[in-house]
Amino acid sequence: MKLHSLKPADGSTGDKKRIGRGQGSGRGGTSTKGHKGAQSRSGYNYRPWFEGGQMPLYRRIPKFGFKNRFRVEYNVINLDSLQKLAEETKATEIDHDVLASKGIISGAGELVKVLGRGEFSSAVTVKLNKFSASARKAIEAAGGTAIEI
Repeated sequence: MKLHSLKPADGSTGDKKRIGRGQGSGRGGTSTKGHKGAQSRSGYNYRPWFEGGQMPLYRRIPKFGFKNRFRVEYNVINLDSLQKLAEETKATEIDHDVLASKGIISGAGELVKVLGRGEFSSAVTVKLNKFSASARKAIEAAGGTAIEI
């Protein structure tokens, strides 16, 4: 066997359908495109969601709601989680770096809001983006400080 003698198995390849090559091709006249209409013209391109003139799905379904482009999304952490974190790390200051190192947030650039669920008894400085009124009150009652950055 030599490279120049290799060929595909019998029946595995067929002749290419030659469209628009006149009557001798066996597909002359309309070249398998039917008569008239957009699909028979050159340059025709359909939208993938086109449904043949039927009212399309994106117009049949009712629309409602509103997405605020200017919404600021915060990751939330509660006081009980902060207390647990303060006990584990024995840190005097809790900030983005501490939360990121423990895997609570993915990076130092994320926004974090502290909410007031749970008990808090550690006298630590908490430097995060936002605090609820009850969370700030509980942190300061425990002898710590809540600093918004």
